[in-house]
Amino acid sequence: MKLHLPDTSGVMQPYAMSGRVAPTTRLPRDPARIVFSAAHVVADPLRTGPTGPAALDWEATLAFRRYLDGLGLGIAEAMDTAQRGMGLDWPGALELIRQTCVELPGARVFSGAGTDHLDPDDARTLADVERAYAQQIQEIQAVGGRIILMASRALARVARSPEDYIAVYERALAGCDQPVILHWLGDMFDPALRGYWAPDFETAMEACLAVIEANPDKVDGIKISLLDKDKEILMRRRLPSGVKMYTGDDFNYPELIEGDALGFSHALLGIFDPLAGLAADAVARLGTGDVAGFREVMDPTVPLARLIFRAPTQYYKTGVVFLAWLNGHQDHFVMVGGQQSMRPLSDFVEIFRLADGCGALRDPDLAAARMGQLMRLNGL
Repeated sequence: MKLHLPDTSGVMQPYAMSGRVAPTTRLPRDPARIVFSAAHVVADPLRTGPTGPAALDWEATLAFRRYLDGLGLGIAEAMDTAQRGMGLDWPGALELIRQTCVELPGARVFSGAGTDHLDPDDARTLADVERAYAQQIQEIQAVGGRIILMASRALARVARSPEDYIAVYERALAGCDQPVILHWLGDMFDPALRGYWAPDFETAMEACLAVIEANPDKVDGIKISLLDKDKEILMRRRLPSGVKMYTGDDFNYPELIEGDALGFSHALLGIFDPLAGLAADAVARLGTGDVAGFREVMDPTVPLARLIFRAPTQYYKTGVVFLAWLNGHQDHFVMVGGQQSMRPLSDFVEIFRLADGCGALRDPDLAAARMGQLMRLNGL
């Protein structure tokens, strides 16, 4: 199918689709790598505005989770991909977690527990943060959820030393009834988390490792979202036996998932929302020993991921939801908090080209029709 798209100078030019279609391979029950997709939510376009609580289209939101589970991917629920802390408040997040647990009782689902119902400006002491973590942990576990222990803006505000972080995390872990996934989120995703654990990486890593080493039975793994493969590999080699590294590096994931002679990373990635089919196909190949086939599928997706996650990185959700619309997972391109406006039209054009080129489009004809609709809406 052909359509017209603007080139880098804004001149409309014919564009011929590649014809590549996203695969539908299902991961086996015991995959070579555990793969989580940090899943987005679908806004209700009739009730969603730039302010106020998020209004969700529950059927479309849950249908996307059924799609991920059908591919054999795990679901990382109610995290920043779902605009947690950027439109999706704690009551909405808890209802999302509850509905996913009910909808998919046999799926691999971990859900984000944080402190986002506590305004950081209202946090005065470590005890305030500890109570906030305890509340969300208890409420998630009460609806049958497992925990991803998320970073806390409130903790970043009140902590004065690595020891403060260690103390809060150890108390939070004490309240968890099953092993959790820790999430170390870098400030490129959330500027309020600058200096989390400690001002420098080496000290921060030692503090985080101290928590893990003191609680090995409480920690399933850790997801690092620092967009720095060397830091991830360094920490991966320091983890206690049995504790998994889940890459959160949306820039370098093929290399990190493949691994090296000293180990590999599992995956918990926002980019594996739009790349779910490709991720399942690639990791299934890896499980058969086909490393070249894994890289053949994954490597061409990296330019797309790097564009979607370019600075300011906290707006990567816009590209994720745009691709969900192109791929027919929702009938509109409206986001919680109006964040569909947080990237320029030129980004969407290039996302479309790169998604087509790497095979990330499920139905190229539908994607082309919707891309044409977006061009016309913008007078092109």
